[in-house]
Amino acid sequence: MRFDPEEWKERARKDFEAAWHEGPQTLSPPGMAGTYPRKFYPRARPHPIAETIQRLREVYLGMGFSEARVPLFIEEQDVYKQFGPEASAVLDRVFYLGGLPRPNVGIGKKRLEEIGAILEREVTDVEEEKLRETLHAYKKGTVDGDELTHELAEVLSCDDGLVVRIMDEVFPEFRELAPESSRTTLRSHMTSGWFLTLGAMWEKAPLPVRMFSIDRCFRREQEEGPTRLMTYHSASCIVAGEDVTIEDGKAVSEALLSAFGFTDFEFRPDEKRSKYYIPDTQTEVYAKHPEIGWVEVATFGMYSPAALAQYGVGVPVMNLGLGVERLAMIEYQADDIRALTYPQFFPQHFTDLDIARAIWMREEPQTATGREIARAVVATATEHAAAPSPCAFTAWEGDLFGRKVRVSVVEDEEDSKLCGPATFNEVYVQDGKVLGVPNTPQFGKVRKKGTPAHISYVQTVAALAAARIEEGVRCGEEASVQVKMAKVPSDVNLRIAGHAMRYLTDNNKKIDLRGPVFVTVRAEIVE
Repeated sequence: MRFDPEEWKERARKDFEAAWHEGPQTLSPPGMAGTYPRKFYPRARPHPIAETIQRLREVYLGMGFSEARVPLFIEEQDVYKQFGPEASAVLDRVFYLGGLPRPNVGIGKKRLEEIGAILEREVTDVEEEKLRETLHAYKKGTVDGDELTHELAEVLSCDDGLVVRIMDEVFPEFRELAPESSRTTLRSHMTSGWFLTLGAMWEKAPLPVRMFSIDRCFRREQEEGPTRLMTYHSASCIVAGEDVTIEDGKAVSEALLSAFGFTDFEFRPDEKRSKYYIPDTQTEVYAKHPEIGWVEVATFGMYSPAALAQYGVGVPVMNLGLGVERLAMIEYQADDIRALTYPQFFPQHFTDLDIARAIWMREEPQTATGREIARAVVATATEHAAAPSPCAFTAWEGDLFGRKVRVSVVEDEEDSKLCGPATFNEVYVQDGKVLGVPNTPQFGKVRKKGTPAHISYVQTVAALAAARIEEGVRCGEEASVQVKMAKVPSDVNLRIAGHAMRYLTDNNKKIDLRGPVFVTVRAEIVE
């Protein structure tokens, strides 16, 4: 809360020790949301693939490679140029681009009558002519598909909704359209774009040319699996120049991958022998990670002069490709590329701290005075917990909503105590289990290894009582709150947020908050 600096300066001048002890008066008592671990400063999580891409970009730029964007749409004839006789097999794994043809829509007398029936008026000669012109323009491509509805609405001077109905009921040609494929493919290898890029600029730039691109590739897999997706990111680079050799691939591999913690490297011949590489230059890079060991992380090779010649390129070119998702799997120690890339479609894991943060009170006081009452109830119950019953102890007395109120912790039954054995149980989360445990040696392991939610039953009961007292006194009524045997979270004024509860139930995690609480709090309005 705000405070007057001048007032506190004067207090400190008169009696520094007293002013120091009165400091807590300036702090507003927090509600449950303002207490740790529910109150925290979360760090937004970057996507692991995007994070890996960004790190790769920084490393490539630091190595002196310029960033490029290479063509995504590759014509079928270019695949034949690059892969030669292998192209047929490669094209079996690519996506061809397709689209809907534009129908030649005719307008006869019957259709004009159907349009008139929908418009509830006749179509004029001027409208008929403009309608024919617009549909013809659509066929020729001068009117785009997403503009057609609006254009027809302008011609017929009607609402777009009526035009949609006309197109559906009068012109079934639109509804019956089937897509047709073109000879343009989606890039399945970054190599396809590099050949086009080199052909356009190798003679116009100083040699050697060093460029990289990190972008999507698309491959028509039979099915996706733990290590394979139909769309993936390739971190690819080229080095083009008169003196470029396979040794450049080794040097680039070491410089690139050492930035990710890889230490030793092995270069092994790749048995796949793609036709766009010079024979015996296609090389797999195996790198040793200090935690994972040896893994395959990249492939490089020298482009075949037969393929380069198709684009007029007359210098040797080294190309290296690295699968971003594969590197991210190593970095994040993931065993399923689908879950790493699309975590929203897979069960999410919550830590014990995540679950502890999701444990709240169902009801709590809304005013500063109400929170003061709750703290007073906790203090009184703690001080007199073992007092023999029947007994009653005043916890708080003061003004609430303009009324004089006295709050007491009581126990009316004989041969008992003010508070039951479970009153001071505390909530812990251990291995995903939510437990309410006392501070005894029997539960020492839970309290040592578990994560505390920093909530005790006495606090939740006091908060419930204070909230009900606020509600009652506001209406001029007295209030009494009694908590007996706890069996479920709501019995002790607790709730677990929906996302955490779903995680607990989906993973068969135990919620055990049972215990004999037996606490009664009463509020009287004192006239």
